[in-house]
Amino acid sequence: MTRKGSTKAVDTSFGAGRLSMARAYVKAARNELLVADANDIGNPAMSQIVNAAIAFTDALTATRAGKVNQKNHAAAVETLRDALGKRLPDAQETNLRRILDEKDAVQYGAIPRRKSDAEALLARLEAFASWAEGETNR
Repeated sequence: MTRKGSTKAVDTSFGAGRLSMARAYVKAARNELLVADANDIGNPAMSQIVNAAIAFTDALTATRAGKVNQKNHAAAVETLRDALGKRLPDAQETNLRRILDEKDAVQYGAIPRRKSDAEALLARLEAFASWAEGETNR
């Protein structure tokens, strides 16, 4: 498979593996929030949420277009738009952008986020995940 720009060509079966990973990241985020106390730092759960959104995006782009985004996660939205066209609802594009916008801050930053921040981001992820699951079953 060849690489073009910020994407990498993959076999469409790659999508099934990424879908499994996405589901595992969602479960990990939910479990993290389930055991977290109200004053705990939300960054670990938010990191799982970001990883889940990336994996769902990869599952869709691999299945529909035979490519996945690489390294530049901000470009993942455009890769998804290219793969799905008008099938990507504006609301889900917004959910994905907002989740990906948190990546650097929660994974590499020094400012702790609250559990409530993670819960709000999880709600966005769950909306995106529900939509993505429906799209992967088409």
